[in-house]
Amino acid sequence: MPRLVLPLLLALGVLIAPAAAPAAPRLAPEGFMGTMADGPLIEEGVDLNREVGLMRSCGVESLRIVIYWEDLQPFATTADVPEDRRASFREVEGIPTAFAVTDRVVAAAAGAGLRVMPVVLRAPAWDREDPKNQASPPRGDAAYARFLRTLIGRYGPQGSLWAERPDLQARPVRSWQVWNEPNIDRYWSSPTPFGKRYARLLRAANRAINTADPGAEVVMSGFANDSWRAMAAAYRAGVRGHFDRAAVHPFSGRLANVLKILRLNREVMRRNGDGKIPIIVSELTWPSAKGKTKNTVGFETTAAGQATRLRAAYQALLKVRRTLGLQTVMWYTWLSPDRDSPNSFSWSGLRRLGPLGTDAPVNKPAYGAYCAIARRVQGR
Repeated sequence: MPRLVLPLLLALGVLIAPAAAPAAPRLAPEGFMGTMADGPLIEEGVDLNREVGLMRSCGVESLRIVIYWEDLQPFATTADVPEDRRASFREVEGIPTAFAVTDRVVAAAAGAGLRVMPVVLRAPAWDREDPKNQASPPRGDAAYARFLRTLIGRYGPQGSLWAERPDLQARPVRSWQVWNEPNIDRYWSSPTPFGKRYARLLRAANRAINTADPGAEVVMSGFANDSWRAMAAAYRAGVRGHFDRAAVHPFSGRLANVLKILRLNREVMRRNGDGKIPIIVSELTWPSAKGKTKNTVGFETTAAGQATRLRAAYQALLKVRRTLGLQTVMWYTWLSPDRDSPNSFSWSGLRRLGPLGTDAPVNKPAYGAYCAIARRVQGR
């Protein structure tokens, strides 16, 4: 090249640089990589904004959060609210409602550009069939339906949160999961089979959600244990046509059984004419609680084993994603205490609380495994 040509090209900014490597194609649609946001993550002492920023950089795209109805609406009327607590509540459709905790989580997720799917459960004592039983189903359907409308009025496309927080890029909640694992007593304590009562609640919830936000997705509860049998019972009870997404919690010690559980649920859906409705795995985990707790669920492992199982599970689920119609796989959970609990699920996190006295979260091996899978899914 003549001596004068190179300076000229530099001056013109047209020096040819090495071609950038083309981006790898995505292996699944946006939203496939999800996690649960609960437990210590939303408690005092943890920097929630920092954690959701880490989620984003790691490759998390979807968050499942818990909204406990009894926490937001513990009182039936404003007159019932103790005087010293009234400043924490605002009246919505006649019910005093405290949004502060949920506002914090939804706002943090929006700031990180993460989509949110709340699971809405646990009736307040004033609307339980059995006021003394926290796991009791609601006494009726109207109050739960009204609460869903209240949530959409706060976090949906026209939500008051976005109007009150102009500093946030609005990221409305458009998916709502109706209850959690109603086929087990821990979440739906009832002397009769759950199907008819849950189907009635789902129908009411579907009407309320579609009225408040016609573009929203109604997600049926995830079922645990023999979930395919619970799915069949729900169909016999009349859930068909009242949800847009199904959900499954395919817990098992063996990956082969995780896949089998999902296939069995899909077969039930096909037999009932819903073969094309997507499935969300709204909880999947292997707790790193081996040798840590006396209460076991049968699939505890070590921290290293948790990472190995996570990696193998996501790789396998990606291969069957289209066949089984999987939309999202939510790891349970992002941050766990990993100490001082009889419950082995308290060791489920990708990250854990640090030493007592600091609580600064630290990574577990599963964190690195998840991030590597997520980045590959996203073509990064």
